[in-house]
Amino acid sequence: MGQLTTGERDIGAIILIVLAIIGIAMAAAGRTDVLGIHGAMVLLYSLALLFVLFSGAFGTPPSPARLTRYYDDPIKVGVGLTLFWAIFGMFIGVWAAAQLAWPSLNFDTFWASFGRIRPAHTSGVIFGFGGNALITTSFHVVQRTSRARLADQLSPWIVLFGFNLFCLIAISGYFLGVTQSKEYAEAEWYADIWLVIVWVTYFVLYVRTLARRKEPHIYVANWYYMAFILVVAILHIVNNLAVPLSFAHAKSYTIWAGVQDSMVQWWYGHNAVAFFLTAGFLAMLYYYLPKRAERPIFSYRLSILSFWGITFFYMWAGSHHLHYTALPHWVQNLG
Repeated sequence: MGQLTTGERDIGAIILIVLAIIGIAMAAAGRTDVLGIHGAMVLLYSLALLFVLFSGAFGTPPSPARLTRYYDDPIKVGVGLTLFWAIFGMFIGVWAAAQLAWPSLNFDTFWASFGRIRPAHTSGVIFGFGGNALITTSFHVVQRTSRARLADQLSPWIVLFGFNLFCLIAISGYFLGVTQSKEYAEAEWYADIWLVIVWVTYFVLYVRTLARRKEPHIYVANWYYMAFILVVAILHIVNNLAVPLSFAHAKSYTIWAGVQDSMVQWWYGHNAVAFFLTAGFLAMLYYYLPKRAERPIFSYRLSILSFWGITFFYMWAGSHHLHYTALPHWVQNLG
């Protein structure tokens, strides 16, 4: 954060102070609930970032020349966070797999049971590892393919640290037994609301950066990144519409009922794979593979055909996860 100006640090400090106050309110309201533990985590996380933010405030003021270069500081931190979640998520995955052969590896504790560490593994790998990889590479690729610096210096840090706060709340909640019981969408209502705020900030930052590009053409990798950001926001909001038991409890109940809930969930789950684990990583491929090979992509027309093909067709096939269920047969067959 060494390149932040005094004004940017002040705005960042205000955001963190507000977040710390929210953490205190959560801890107080949910003192007999897991919500209280997560409130304490939010408070400590905010205070730690405040310390980091102001630890460099009294150094040399940032040079105006920095604005002529790409902004890679968040990218370097993002790479480190990506590696951390990779190690964590894959370790938990090996542990969960080992429990299938040696059930005693749950150590007769609730928090280490297979049902709790399995979602910690999937979320740690998909969202912790995959999400940080996608955010980090998107910051790197959009600058190079647009020949433009990120639109501002504070938003990338909000996106990066805000997303990791979501991951911490979600995954710690699984160990503590807090879950919506939805595949890839187990995090409870307050974590979901926070992710919406972070994700909207991410989308606005990405579009603002593209809008100030010096390259007239929008390279195909950026179309894939934009589809990933936009569609994941739509999926997350619709699938996680829920009513909390109260503002003092972590538990909530989805607004969807019965087979409708199943259909919405697998529209989400299928497209979490399509637009989080496929479109976003195709964006990486379309930049890093030609760059590494030092050759242009074979056919730009084929890349656009691929983009619109996955965008139109993949979106509607979620019902194939629900064969032999109460879902109408025509919907199952269509999927």
